[in-house]
Amino acid sequence: MEFVRNHIWQILIVLNYIIALSAVATILHKKLNPTKALSYIIGLLALPFLGLIVYYLFGQEYRKTKIFNRKNVLNQSVVKKIQDTLELDTKTISAVEDLLDQKSKLIPLLYNNEKSKLTINNDVTLIKNGDAKFKLLFKDVKEAKHHIHLEYFVIKDDEIGSKLLNLLCKKANEGIEVRMAIDDVGSSISSKMKQKLQDSGVKMKPFMPVLFSKFTGKMNYRDHRKIVVIDGAIGYVGGINVSDNYVNANNKRYWRDTHMRIVGEAVKSLQILFFTTWDFVSNEELKISKIYFPEHNCKENIPLQIAASGPDTDWSNIMEAIFVAITNAENHVYITTPYFIPNSEIVTALQVTARSNIKVKIIVPKTSDSWIAEHATNSYLEMLLEAGVEVYTYTKGFIHAKTMVVDGVFSTIGTTNMDYRSFNINFEVNALIYNEGISAQLTKFFNDDLNDCEQLDLKSWQKRSRQTKLIEAIARLMAPLL
Repeated sequence: MEFVRNHIWQILIVLNYIIALSAVATILHKKLNPTKALSYIIGLLALPFLGLIVYYLFGQEYRKTKIFNRKNVLNQSVVKKIQDTLELDTKTISAVEDLLDQKSKLIPLLYNNEKSKLTINNDVTLIKNGDAKFKLLFKDVKEAKHHIHLEYFVIKDDEIGSKLLNLLCKKANEGIEVRMAIDDVGSSISSKMKQKLQDSGVKMKPFMPVLFSKFTGKMNYRDHRKIVVIDGAIGYVGGINVSDNYVNANNKRYWRDTHMRIVGEAVKSLQILFFTTWDFVSNEELKISKIYFPEHNCKENIPLQIAASGPDTDWSNIMEAIFVAITNAENHVYITTPYFIPNSEIVTALQVTARSNIKVKIIVPKTSDSWIAEHATNSYLEMLLEAGVEVYTYTKGFIHAKTMVVDGVFSTIGTTNMDYRSFNINFEVNALIYNEGISAQLTKFFNDDLNDCEQLDLKSWQKRSRQTKLIEAIARLMAPLL
């Protein structure tokens, strides 16, 4: 024991490198991206203890090991029948493909990746900013007849959050089923409100609680989705969380965001996605009945797919869809994102597309809500400007919308940022919409936002100080941890 006490640090260092070398062997065996693999190997070998901690929290590849099993939901007979009913005939698919031209590659891509099926019978309402979203959402919640399902990254019991939570309590007291899956890191609800929710019969479960939990090692993998399903008939998805930050009547800083309300067949896909999450967080024996999937007969026929991705999926579904949409553009690509910290595939796609005389425009915040994210984003802009991409910085406030429009026929709205975290770490969901009318509305949103932007000039941007560029480079290295 005296030898151990006298040589404790030497022993710990030896143990550190034994574990580190084991981790290096694991990294090499997994055949990761060379740059990513080398970064972790250098960290493990050059930073004793700290390198192990970083790798344990951020470096493990859960996409292959599966954080949770969705088969309990997907194998249920009701869900299988619902998925079968979403199959389209050849004639219908051909009509959509004629509209989309090369963009039609997205349809089989998402189906082959994750069995995400194209739905046609949908009515879509685009929502600009939180004030409009909550007005619609509160009305739909008040009119709920059977169930209300919510899955959010951020829910707070501030002014707007308390209004929603109190309304959910009221509906639960009326006998309506209310289920809430909230991210344990992003959300903040007081003990008093939690007790009120429980007493009212609201079922609320945290997604991957990180304190004193077996999932602490996966604390970096968060549920970034924003989903609401009401009576299986109405669905919401987009960038707007439940917090006063998103309501401009209450928020000191103007917050620009985009969301969407869906009525139709695509709500079934959102419902199935919610149930896979609920099955994971609740640990209860889940029996799904047909009442959660009512028939729809919408007046509109807007084709769309619900795409989900996360550490539980075999492929980076949403990132791949964005990549294909960009590389198959023939006229223009308009992107709005609050965090632009992309992987090399997306950077290359944007550069090649812009250099092919296709108009590529990107809106990012001039001032972010994260100092590190802002500098990491800025580190990528020069290489885009050099390729001919038009970059605009939003000056009116903070732009949190996550949208893309391609050639006026394809658009996407969802929770996915154009960054490493959304592509590889978080659980995300996007709606991919194949419709000229919706694309035109989103294009108008984009052009309106350009009126509140400053366009970057390459020569001026290159004149940033060496100190600024160094800070950006350091922030960029930290991108996987953001």
